[in-house]
Amino acid sequence: MIKAILIFNNHGKPRLSKFYEHYNEDTEQQIIRETFHLVSKRDENVCNFLEGGMLIGGSDYKLIYRHYATLYFVFCVDSSESELGILDLIQVFVETLDKCFENVCELDLIFHVDKVHNILAEMVMGGMVLETNMNEIITQVDAQNKMEKSEFFPFFSLSLYRRLSFSLPGRTGRHRPVLQERPLVPYQL
Repeated sequence: MIKAILIFNNHGKPRLSKFYEHYNEDTEQQIIRETFHLVSKRDENVCNFLEGGMLIGGSDYKLIYRHYATLYFVFCVDSSESELGILDLIQVFVETLDKCFENVCELDLIFHVDKVHNILAEMVMGGMVLETNMNEIITQVDAQNKMEKSEFFPFFSLSLYRRLSFSLPGRTGRHRPVLQERPLVPYQL
């Protein structure tokens, strides 16, 4: 069974963390730090399996990881999981992300965290692997995105859209967009 899925960059900044066992937030952060230190100090030409850290369960658990460009994809699993099966699952996950985001990069994981979680939920739920077929995963994610768009746009009024605009203030030191209301302009075709 999968206990946790972690993605962090070369500097140890977590980009995604999904735990399938309950830990308090401090323990989760310690697990992420410990896992990063265990994985990042390993040489590139060694095997991608190692025993889990003391916080995640010690020798009863395994860390299976892949390093792609600037990101580490780490799955913490118990002894009942196949190491090669999990490596394949990581490969399918990365290829699915790559197909959904067209050349996925670290920024995609940061700015589209909800979509990444949706993809992961199609593959793994409750620590059990649900789906490994990339085409089926993409089909389900696309269907969900289509449903979300169809639910959102009927409620989004065109008149409200015309009245709201986003603008940046002058050089006042504020860098966040400010929502301003414009007077309602009649819509002409």
